[in-house]
Amino acid sequence: MDLKRFWRHIVMTPRAASRAFPPVALEAIRGAIATHEKRHRGEVRFAVEAELTTARLWLGVGSRARAIEVFSQLGVGRTAERTGVLVYVLLADHRVEIVADQGIAAKVAQAEWQAVCAAMQEAFSAGRFEEGSVAGVEAVSALLERHFPAGDENRNELPDQPVML
Repeated sequence: MDLKRFWRHIVMTPRAASRAFPPVALEAIRGAIATHEKRHRGEVRFAVEAELTTARLWLGVGSRARAIEVFSQLGVGRTAERTGVLVYVLLADHRVEIVADQGIAAKVAQAEWQAVCAAMQEAFSAGRFEEGSVAGVEAVSALLERHFPAGDENRNELPDQPVML
C-alpha cells in the first residue's frame, strides 16, 4: 500500500469535506444540475466522498473503481434511456471521475470526460470547489445536450441533490 495515500485518507475527514462543500456549494451544484437537465435527456448525479475506508485502501481500490461502485449504489444506471452520468469526487486522492451509462458512453469519448475531470481538479487544487463543480456540471451537460437533447418528454429520473458519502 502507498503510505502517502493512506495518510491522505487518514487526515481527510467528513468535516473537511463539509468545509470544501458547504451547504451553499451543494445548493449551487443542485441548481446547476436541475437547470441543465431541462436541456438534455441525461441524468446527472454528483457525489463527494472525503476518504476511503482502511479496508478499501488495503485492497488497493482506486478512485475509478470506487466511482463505478457509487454509480451502481446510487442507481445512476437505471435510467430509461441509459443516460445516467455520475460525477464522483474523492477528496483525499484529489481525484474526479466521471462514469457514464452505456447509452452515453457509446457516443461521448473518454477523452472528453477526462478533460472535464482535469478542469475540475485544477479548480479544486486552487480551492475553488463550488466554481469547479458547477463548471463541471455545465461541461457534462454540454456533452449531453449535443448527443441527447431534450425531447417532448423529459422526466427527472434521479435526484438533483449532490450526495456527501
